[in-house]
Amino acid sequence: MSFAQPSGRPDRPSSPFAFPDESTLGGSVRPAGARSAVRRGSPTSTHGSALGTGFLGIGVAIVAALQSMIGLGLFLARAGDYPVLLPALGAWMLLLGTFLALIITISATGERLPDWLYAVFLTALAAVVALDFIAIAPLDDVGRWATASVSAGFVLLVVVTLRAPWEVLAAAVALGAAFVVAIALTTPLTPVTLPWQLVTVALAVAPGVTGVLLVAGFERMLKRELDRVLVQSTVTAPRLAVGMLASEELARLDLAAEELLDAVAEGKVPLPLRPKVASQASGLATELRLHLLEGRRETWLFHAVTESEQLGKRVTVSDPGTLAGLLDDVQRDALLAALWMFGADPLGSAPAESVTIALGPMTSAMIDGHGRTLVPVVIEVVGLKRNRVDPGVWEALDKVGRYSDSTAKGAVRIEIDCPVENPVDAARPS
Repeated sequence: MSFAQPSGRPDRPSSPFAFPDESTLGGSVRPAGARSAVRRGSPTSTHGSALGTGFLGIGVAIVAALQSMIGLGLFLARAGDYPVLLPALGAWMLLLGTFLALIITISATGERLPDWLYAVFLTALAAVVALDFIAIAPLDDVGRWATASVSAGFVLLVVVTLRAPWEVLAAAVALGAAFVVAIALTTPLTPVTLPWQLVTVALAVAPGVTGVLLVAGFERMLKRELDRVLVQSTVTAPRLAVGMLASEELARLDLAAEELLDAVAEGKVPLPLRPKVASQASGLATELRLHLLEGRRETWLFHAVTESEQLGKRVTVSDPGTLAGLLDDVQRDALLAALWMFGADPLGSAPAESVTIALGPMTSAMIDGHGRTLVPVVIEVVGLKRNRVDPGVWEALDKVGRYSDSTAKGAVRIEIDCPVENPVDAARPS
């Protein structure tokens, strides 16, 4: 993805020119340096699977199908011991029918589960549990004899990628509560029967809870990696440039300016401009100037941090001399990787509280043995012990330049001398 302004222009509407209203142009001029509130994330539909969870849904459906086959085999093996077989048989027929119908419907509708279909699904599962409990109630041991009702908990896995986590958790808790009530009403609790009841309740409730945790962890990992891939595109940006979000704004402003100029040239907007149109044009010019000023003092590192959901939470950049733009692509990639390991939400360990990176100031004496100018870089990491730093950080910093580290007052301080080959006008923005 490029940070440069798009060269193409959106197609103009075929209808006669209508100058954009005030809210489009001059009604909301942002101050210099302001960032858009829009954040990137994993796109989701209201009642559909999130980005990347489709194959995960297939996996949990296979797990549910395998467990249902095991449960059905167990039921058929014990069919002769049921005092009344019809309710249990009806429970299994309803469960299998619901499972197959749900799979077919989801495949046909593109991995979406609307509210009404989810309500029908939960109603069918409730009927399965009720019929199974009716069939095994005379046996006085829910934990040992429950089959279809336990499989209902596994079938609930099918919707973990299609519904909100709280909805699946609520269904799993309700299923567990139904088991507890049925056990309390029909099963004498003894040292012999109690283990069966605990294991059965766990088997019924665990699939829904585990599925929700699995999907939540997967989506978190996916968003984290997607954010890193998008931010990585800043490595090849020019020394001074606008970011991705600002590029979208510039494209909108450019189109509005073209429409205004075309309208004036074709006589659709008479001269002199009406006060309202003149005010809108003035706001448009002001916003364009602000964006151009932003692009003259913001480097790739600034955009990498501010436009990232992960880095933006903890990383602060201080680079008044725009020195980050002097780093080559290898140094940029390594520095960004180190900041990512410091500032992004890790999987399985506590993150740093805050990370501050400061570049400069430079002096004429900062020259290495090869005649290259050294850019001073200082990284301070608060809330992370030295022995908890990812080893990959030191490997990445080796590619940035010579570094030294120290620890003081609960913070890790890293000082780097970063050599650059072409420090033309390094002390001031170009």
